Amino acid sequence: MDTELFNEHVQVERKMFTFELRENPRGRFLRITEDVGGRRDTIIIPSTGLDEIRTVLDHAISAHQAAGPAKVAE
Repeated sequence: MDTELFNEHVQVERKMFTFELRENPRGRFLRITEDVGGRRDTIIIPSTGLDEIRTVLDHAISAHQAAGPAKVAE
């Protein structure tokens, strides 16, 4: 059985993201669930990869900021 160590929800536009840090006998992991109108998709990241994921997210944020305003079709 999993033990929940952390749980936080983030609403982005019409999507709800749930971040859960959990632990079981095999180790710790981050479960990220996207819920859009009742449809759910989940990814699980072993805790040993969290620093690498953070690095990639930091790079993506920097690229987003450097690209300027998004071009949105009207």
